[in-house]
Amino acid sequence: MLWLALHFPLLTLEALPSRQSPSVVTARGRVLAADPVAAAAGILPGQKLSTALGLLPGLRANERDPAREARALADLACWAGRFTPTVSLASPDALLLEIGACRRLFGGVAAIVEAALDGCRAQGWSVAWAVAPTPLGARWLARADAAASYENLATLQAALADLPCAVPGWPAEVVARLEAFGLRRLGELTSPAGLRRRIGNGPVDDLLRARGELPDPQRAFVFPERFAAGLELPSRVDFAEGLAFAAQRLFSALAGWLQVRQSLLRACTLHLTHDDGSTSALPLRFGEPCADEGRFMRLLREHLGRLQLAAPVEALQLDADEVVARPGASAGLFEQAASGEGAAACLERLRARLGDDAVRSLAVRADHRPECATRSTDPADILAAKAAPDASGAMPRPFWLLPVPQPLTERADGPHWHGPLQLVTRGERLESGWWDSGEPGAAGDIRRDYFVARNGEGRWAWIFRDAQGWYLHGLFA
Repeated sequence: MLWLALHFPLLTLEALPSRQSPSVVTARGRVLAADPVAAAAGILPGQKLSTALGLLPGLRANERDPAREARALADLACWAGRFTPTVSLASPDALLLEIGACRRLFGGVAAIVEAALDGCRAQGWSVAWAVAPTPLGARWLARADAAASYENLATLQAALADLPCAVPGWPAEVVARLEAFGLRRLGELTSPAGLRRRIGNGPVDDLLRARGELPDPQRAFVFPERFAAGLELPSRVDFAEGLAFAAQRLFSALAGWLQVRQSLLRACTLHLTHDDGSTSALPLRFGEPCADEGRFMRLLREHLGRLQLAAPVEALQLDADEVVARPGASAGLFEQAASGEGAAACLERLRARLGDDAVRSLAVRADHRPECATRSTDPADILAAKAAPDASGAMPRPFWLLPVPQPLTERADGPHWHGPLQLVTRGERLESGWWDSGEPGAAGDIRRDYFVARNGEGRWAWIFRDAQGWYLHGLFA
C-alpha cells in the first residue's frame, strides 16, 4: 500500500467563514494557528493570546470551532474521492489517501500529488504533503512538510529518523522526558523495550507503526448516501457572479462524491441564505447526466450571470437532487485506433511475432448446441465483417462454458450450486444434433431445458435439466 497524507496546517483558521487578516485561532487563551501576516510578526502556535496581542495590537482572535473543522474535513474527503475510494480522516487536520492501487490510472504518484495539491489550492486550502508506505509515517512526514515521496520502507525509515521528537504530537511531558534523556530525533529511539518503561506503550507503538513494524489499519471514510454540503461565506456577497469562487468548493466535493459512488448528476440545487434571513434557490439541470466539475461550474456561471440577488448572500447549501447510476461499459481493446486500422496493424504485429496459428478469433457457428456454437477463425474475417443486431430473440448466453457440464445437487427446493439456485428465466428447450450421434468427439443428440439462475452469493449461472438431472454448463460475467 502507498499513502498520500494531506496535512492542512491552517485548517482551524481557514475553516472559519469570517476572518480578516491578521488573525489567529485560539483555545483556552493560547494561539493554535496564525495566518501568514500574524506569523510574520512573530506569533507562533502555543503563545499566550496576551503575548500575541502585544506583538501585533491589531490582531483579530477567533475561538476554535471543532464542528466547522470536522465539516470542512469531511467535504475535503468527498473531494478526494476523485483520486481513490480509500480515504481516511486523520483528525483533526489531515487526510490519508491510499493511492497504491490507482497510481497507474493517473500516470504515477507524481501526477496524483500534483492534481491533489492543485485541487486543494484552488479551493483556498494551505496544504503540506508526503507519500509513504505506512499511513502514520506519511502523516508525520506531511506534518513536517517533507513534500517528498518515499515508496519503500527503507527510505521511509531513513526519513523518519531525521524528524524531531516533537513532530508526532506526543504529550508535552513525553517530549520533555525524551529531551532529558538527550533524545531529540526519532532515529535515536532505538530501544523499544527500554522506552516502554520510561515513556509508556503509546508513543513506542506509534513509532513502530510509522516504521512499518506493526500493522496500522485505518478506518475508511464512509461517503454519505446523499450529497448535501454547506458553506458560510467569509463576507457578504452582493453580486451573483461573486458566488462562483465559493461554490467551487461545494462542486469539487460533489464531483469527488459522484466518482466514488459511480454516479452521474442530472439535477442539483444551490440554496442561497441571505443576510436578511430569507432564502432562495438556484436549480441546475443538465442536458444529460454528468460528473464533470468543469461542466458544473460552466453551467453555474451561466445562471449567475443572469441572476439578480434580492439581498446579499452569507451562506450556500448544495443538494444533489437527481443522481443516476453510472452505466457500466468496458473500453475497447483498440479504442485508440480509428476505423479499425489500429486493430488490424496490431494483429499484423502479433502474427509476425507469434505466428499465424497463434492468433485466432472466435466466431459464431449455426448450431443450437452450446458446445458446437462457436468456431475458431482468422481475425481478419472478424474485422472485415459488419456486426448485425441479433433479431433472433434467443435467450442470453454466457461467455464462459465449462469444458464438461458439471452435475448439480438437487434437493427439495431445487438445484444447488453454492446454495440454492433461483431460476430467473423460463426454460429454453434445445433438441438438436441427431445427425452426428455416435461420431467420435461429437456432441450428439441432446434434449435439454436451459435456465438462467442466480444463487444467494449473487453469482449467475447457466444450467440445464435433462433426463439424468441438473447440470451447470456456463457462468455469466
